[in-house]
Amino acid sequence: MPAQTTRQTLARQWELLKLLPSRGVGKTAAELTQNLNALGFKVSKRQVERDLWQLYEAFHLECNEGGAPYGWKWPLGASVDMPAMTLAEALSLALVQDILEPLLPPSLLVALQPRFDLAHRKLDQLKSNNPSADWLKKVATVPPALPLQPARLANEVLEAVHEGLLRERQLEVSYQGQDAKVPISIRLHPLGVVNRGPVSYLVATAWDYDDVRLYAMHRIHAAALTEEPARQPASFELDAYIRQGALQFGGEHTIRLKARVSDELRRILAETPLSEDQVLEGHLLSASVRETWQLTWWILSQGAGMEVLEPKALRGQIAAKIAEAHARYQSAPN
Repeated sequence: MPAQTTRQTLARQWELLKLLPSRGVGKTAAELTQNLNALGFKVSKRQVERDLWQLYEAFHLECNEGGAPYGWKWPLGASVDMPAMTLAEALSLALVQDILEPLLPPSLLVALQPRFDLAHRKLDQLKSNNPSADWLKKVATVPPALPLQPARLANEVLEAVHEGLLRERQLEVSYQGQDAKVPISIRLHPLGVVNRGPVSYLVATAWDYDDVRLYAMHRIHAAALTEEPARQPASFELDAYIRQGALQFGGEHTIRLKARVSDELRRILAETPLSEDQVLEGHLLSASVRETWQLTWWILSQGAGMEVLEPKALRGQIAAKIAEAHARYQSAPN
């Protein structure tokens, strides 16, 4: 019988927690008693009051003590489903927090922040007797290239862009291109946001044009949401757009890269190939890759570890860049 009584108490108190509001003056014990009875719990107001005071400290509930009758609610930022968070959920949320924050609109981040906070509190509480709670200290992600500081984004711009994407509305933006001296006003139809390392890009079309372009978010000086519906090109899909190499800046054409590589680079490419059809014969590399600005940058970063053999046009482009760099290093720094 005691076990049955305990289960009934837990079930009643669980439903009681779910009935509490997260804003306003809260619900009175009388209102909560009526709600519980409507759910099939035969309970008195006095019992509900005892339950509330038992739950008060355990869940940091708020009680409006300004005057009788008292109003009960969750504290600011809390969520009714928080107590059910498992260790696996806490670890998952803590691991993806940094990834999600630049991608989610502020309105969703505000809703998720209490869960992020709870995840960290949960891990702190469990780390003394559960080794798994210390997992965050044992794993890390580092960029393969030289890390750069993220470009600074204006919060109001970020909020307007995300709102435009959510509501599929046009944006009036003041945008300054990389080589432009002053910003210009552009009417954009937002299609997506892509985070590429330290820079986030808005994928959009401009005015009545159909060509999809990238707009660096940190170069948007101001953004205003309009009530005009955004137009989306037929059959556009963000994933397909990325797969085409758009975020590698170029990528319309695939080439067969042939090169001579060093011992060190050969060992690296043997474990992490450039493409699925890569062939390594001794120090000779052959792979199908997209012809992009990022490919050129990567080849140049290999220095003497790589010599492009084909295509001839790419070999000439790389040779010209290396010759220009060599010429700069022939004289003393000015």
